[in-house]
Amino acid sequence: MSCFDPVKWDPSWHRPCSSIHEELPGNCLTGPGKRPARNQGHSYLGMGEEVMVAVPESVLKKQKREEEWEMAKKQELAATKKKNAENRKLIFNRAKQYAKEYEEQGKQLVQLKREARLKGGFYVDPEAKLLFIIRIRGINAMHPKTRSILQLLRLRQIFNGVFLKVNKATVNMLHRVEPYVTFGYPNLKSVRELIYKRGFGKLTQQRIPLTDNSIIEQGLGKHGIICVEDLIHEIITVGPHFKEANNFLWPFQLKAPLGGLKKKRNHYVEGGDAGNRENYINELIRRMN
Repeated sequence: MSCFDPVKWDPSWHRPCSSIHEELPGNCLTGPGKRPARNQGHSYLGMGEEVMVAVPESVLKKQKREEEWEMAKKQELAATKKKNAENRKLIFNRAKQYAKEYEEQGKQLVQLKREARLKGGFYVDPEAKLLFIIRIRGINAMHPKTRSILQLLRLRQIFNGVFLKVNKATVNMLHRVEPYVTFGYPNLKSVRELIYKRGFGKLTQQRIPLTDNSIIEQGLGKHGIICVEDLIHEIITVGPHFKEANNFLWPFQLKAPLGGLKKKRNHYVEGGDAGNRENYINELIRRMN
């Protein structure tokens, strides 16, 4: 029979694939007569056993450290919230007390003036305890001692302003620098507007705007001054911690007065701007604030 002769088909030649696999010697991983299993949840490296990966000790320490930090942060946040809630109540009560005190002082002043007028006399205001000084001239042709006094008063630039307590030492210094500054007696409204609008505090030798009571508490909390109203009250009344409160305040940087100055080389009583202008300093503060 040649290779081109037709061959009769024998049904025994055709067998299913499963019968072929049954005759295989058996897989090393799945046992005899079975196909290799897939995705059984086990590693092929350990005969069906899970592989345990060891976590480095540094990772465990880092996790523990982060948990401790998170716990400490939560505790600190809770303590801060509790303290802020207590401070808000205290600040509200103090502001209410100060408002009542200022109102009583105003009523008492009106009553004293009425009594003096009924008796045919005049009421003389008590001597002022607080001054506000504004520098109005530059450095040209200035005596070195005058310059050192201005630096001591923290008036290093034109239109800088500071509060001062009235005593013999400050009066003597002001007499020496009088041609270069103007000063007077600020009222409650002027002090409040200056601190609220142009107030900056000094923390770690840095100029920090007074945008939050926590800044004042951080700088003056040890003296019992924890809010802006405490600071205003300490300044206007020249309290026992006036020096600390005034040193905490950065010198006020005012703008040029609206309408300009008349003649800063002449004294105020001569129609100029320099020297003591007493209660009229409040009008100048309004124009420069």
